[in-house]
Amino acid sequence: MGAESLGAFLRSRRARVTPAAVGLRTYGTARRVPGLRREELAQLAGVSAGYYTRLEQDQARTASRQVLDALARTLGLDATESAHLHNLARRPAVPPLVHHRGERPHPRVLALLASLDRLTPAVVLGRRGDVLAWNRAGHALVAEHIGFDAPLDPERRPSIPRMFFLDAHSRALHANWDELARVHVAYLRFTAGRYPTDRRLAELIGELAIRSDDFARLWARGEVADCTVGTMRLRHPTVGRVDVDYQVWLQPDSVDHRLEIYTPHDGPSADALRLLSAELPPTEARSRA
Repeated sequence: MGAESLGAFLRSRRARVTPAAVGLRTYGTARRVPGLRREELAQLAGVSAGYYTRLEQDQARTASRQVLDALARTLGLDATESAHLHNLARRPAVPPLVHHRGERPHPRVLALLASLDRLTPAVVLGRRGDVLAWNRAGHALVAEHIGFDAPLDPERRPSIPRMFFLDAHSRALHANWDELARVHVAYLRFTAGRYPTDRRLAELIGELAIRSDDFARLWARGEVADCTVGTMRLRHPTVGRVDVDYQVWLQPDSVDHRLEIYTPHDGPSADALRLLSAELPPTEARSRA
């Protein structure tokens, strides 16, 4: 699956903006496009129709921040979509793919995982959603069917996107799978815009598109979103129903990495987490790159 271009993103967002949403009158005439025409969007954004057409056709060599901001406002993009628009505009039309160095969680985040240990489930994720480390509670909550030591080996680290779309155990775990699947795909698209030269990331997206019809269908929707907070409703094989709120903490020492922490959504879920953690030995989270 090829990398998304600036033109493709603009076309998808233009198609979802109705004339009525931006105050244009159509006088009841039939329209051949589902959203705004190129000329209408260009006029509203204050750019020439010819220049905007070149942007959509990926023929314009550059686009200024002012132009991109004007387009974002006219298209009604949120903050994440606007950031994605700027990311796409900065990269070359056909970015060269390279292998990036292996990822290593910072010692400070490993110390934090060790301190949380049995108390609060937590996972450290790399830029592609690979599990770089987890504590005992985090492992027991989201992937007890996978060996705890799996993140130690970069070649067999669990991949959250692969688990979510290709692993039957993970799919059965999530009662709100459909909701979370949209978030996973939208965040993966946002990540692909930030790291357009990452060969392994491009290969991951291509693999999921080929092996998962659900992923391919959601990817085709073109949604873009960050993933910072939300709720996972789990059907846990050991403790039954447990709902947890997740919150993502960015790492100042490793900007590509995210610490995901899970806390109980309600009283029964807190009881379930205590039950899950009661049998776990205190063990430090470990990883090596």
